[in-house]
Amino acid sequence: MPENLNQEKKAFYLTTPIYYVNDIPHIGHAYTTIAADVMCRYKRMKGYDVMFLTGTDEHGQKIQQSAAAKGLTPIELADRTVLNFRELWNALGISNDDFIRTTEERHHRTVQAIFKKLLDQGDIYKGTYQGWYCVPCETYVPESSMGEDKTCPDCRRPLQMMEEESYFFRASKYVPRLLEYYEKNLRGVMPRTRYNEIVSFLKSGVRDQSISRTTLKWGIPVPGDDAHVVYVWFDALINYVTACGYLDDPEKFRRFWPAAHHLVGKDIIRFHCVVWPIMLLALGVNPPVSVFAHGWWTVEGEKMSKSRGNVVDPFEMVERYGRDPFRYFLLREVPFGLDGDFSEAALVGRINSDLANDLGNLLNRTLQMVDNFCGGVLPASGPAGDLEREIAELAGKTVRDVDETISDFAFDEALKAIWTLIGRGNKYIDETMPWKLAKEGKEEDLHRVLNTLYDVLRLSSLLVAPFVPDTAARLWEQLGLEGDPLACSIDGFTWGERTPGLKVNKGKVLFPRIDMNEWKKEKAARDEQKAAPKAPAPAPEIPLEHEEAVEIDAFRAVELRVAQILNVEEIPKSKKLYKLSIDLGYEKRTIVSGIKEFFTPEELLGKRIVVVANLKPAKLCGVESNGMLLAAGDGKKTTLSLLTPDRDIPLGCRVS
Repeated sequence: MPENLNQEKKAFYLTTPIYYVNDIPHIGHAYTTIAADVMCRYKRMKGYDVMFLTGTDEHGQKIQQSAAAKGLTPIELADRTVLNFRELWNALGISNDDFIRTTEERHHRTVQAIFKKLLDQGDIYKGTYQGWYCVPCETYVPESSMGEDKTCPDCRRPLQMMEEESYFFRASKYVPRLLEYYEKNLRGVMPRTRYNEIVSFLKSGVRDQSISRTTLKWGIPVPGDDAHVVYVWFDALINYVTACGYLDDPEKFRRFWPAAHHLVGKDIIRFHCVVWPIMLLALGVNPPVSVFAHGWWTVEGEKMSKSRGNVVDPFEMVERYGRDPFRYFLLREVPFGLDGDFSEAALVGRINSDLANDLGNLLNRTLQMVDNFCGGVLPASGPAGDLEREIAELAGKTVRDVDETISDFAFDEALKAIWTLIGRGNKYIDETMPWKLAKEGKEEDLHRVLNTLYDVLRLSSLLVAPFVPDTAARLWEQLGLEGDPLACSIDGFTWGERTPGLKVNKGKVLFPRIDMNEWKKEKAARDEQKAAPKAPAPAPEIPLEHEEAVEIDAFRAVELRVAQILNVEEIPKSKKLYKLSIDLGYEKRTIVSGIKEFFTPEELLGKRIVVVANLKPAKLCGVESNGMLLAAGDGKKTTLSLLTPDRDIPLGCRVS
């Protein structure tokens, strides 16, 4: 048996971020995941043993709040939204090997095991944390980083001052070791501008990290202390080792973790390049080989936002233009790592120019000539001339350039290299004029040209396969080749290794050109329709269940007053009840209310409400309640709204 068959395949492990389930998937999710998919498909074709992980982040305060706003429990929201991501990955042709959810039991156990290990070895301790907190980003913001109006530097939303008991991770202890690691591993953070940013940040000093919360329950409990849940970022980062078998499969972990790479957006680089590797060092585990942080997408020069109505829906793009053109555009249009601007017109331009004119035209012209001049059968070829040797050299250079650029996550450069070869093939047709060779009876020259063009297409189909897998498969089939180009080895390609007598299968054009004039009209009609005001949705039907009619005196006996919520406490062992401290202006009281499923404590604090002030006291779960707040529901117990005064009415005023 050849020696290389006894050798173990090289391992390669690549992850995307795990995506929050409080929103629908958008172009940013698609961008990162397509890039990861291309890398993993390429590595498989290079003979690597690949593990490709993606998934969803399902814990934390904003998940809890989003669920409450929709009248759902957090797990109900997660179960619904996760389907959107799975469906999008299918629509985009994503080839992930695993999909992890942070609500899975395997992750729960791994997080608690890691927390306990770090606690036992003294790298986690309990203390008190006070600071400005951004709820949407789920992170504390240093005063030096926040805006003058106390807003988050990332999302620009207002910050809240919070103080709570917390467990802390001794991150500061491991900063010198991480700096040493990065100084020896210049590709540990990519691209280089991000590396410089992280090293500078580490040298400026890193504080110990708060890694637990007491203000919410939607998370993984701290082992041995159920009053705390593990902070969502500490929990989420661990997903990468959960799926890699840190706790359950040591052999898998030994195999893949030394080859771990992460793809992330630039907004979460510090968690992945500071907090995460420090956590790993504390566990006695090497940091990832590299973390690559890419840029953001704008839309025709503007930031994407729901209010502007310019959020790019990847489902719509795939349905309208096909998944391969969408995949190609995202990775060809912008250098990976920089910010990009999405334009549907630019996407159509790439389809017409790169895909239809260049690749599609080369295939169509070549196979048409094989059909016309050789009866659809690839002829035998004679010795190469100067032009053919030049193209063969370019082909070898293209393979090397693609390997080098993809290894650097420079996907646009890899595609440029491939399209240089494709462009050279089209130019070669114009230089050699095969139709003239056929007319003049120069069969040997004609056959050499057709075989050279066939090799350009054969190699091109292999090199584009990770980017546009469906297109590569169609191209491969039209070339008369069996199997799937993705199952072939790029390193096994040999220029000139052709099978004379092979029957080609010229089919439909790969990419029909899009008429730009017609497209502009259709696009304008779509934009006009989107801008048109929409009719309000019909009000939900609420069953009308009236109580018996009462006299006016009976109604006057109910004392309704304006109050303000001062404090919110959870009642142990109760899933529905809050203990509320309220201020009536003339006195403070405690009331117990069953609104826990619909509101977080933060949503209630400071809110002015209407309460029944003369209700007889009653004990609920051992707590005496002196009053009752008023609320309205939809009749289906899926949403709830508190009755509040619409003006700044003084506390204690009677409602009549």
